[in-house]
Amino acid sequence: MHEMGIANSILEAVVTELQRYPDAHASEVGVRIGEMQAIDNDALQFCFEALVRDTELHGLKLEIELCPRHHRCGTCQFEFTVCEYDFQCPQCREVSTECVSGDQLELVYLEVEEHEPSAAGTKSTQ
Repeated sequence: MHEMGIANSILEAVVTELQRYPDAHASEVGVRIGEMQAIDNDALQFCFEALVRDTELHGLKLEIELCPRHHRCGTCQFEFTVCEYDFQCPQCREVSTECVSGDQLELVYLEVEEHEPSAAGTKSTQ
């Protein structure tokens, strides 16, 4: 199950980014995954939740954006979504097309909440 490795890599990236913001707490991380990665979203969510449970990242949400496979025609430059493994250009019927997206696996965003030190319990100087 490569979903566990992917979930772990996402968390490593989150931890690395959080080092830049020591007073922040991560609330949500977003990833963009192409259909060619053959990732089971439910399995990835399950693995992610299992890895953050009982850690300082408990409660961190994972948002997954699925990206379909897109090709570009080598003749007319038309870009289209590949359906049912039909790689032929729907505009000019050319069979020479190239994949331009659908294989990505990228961290898109990390939402953090900054916690400012509380003044509760301190004496006023006035």
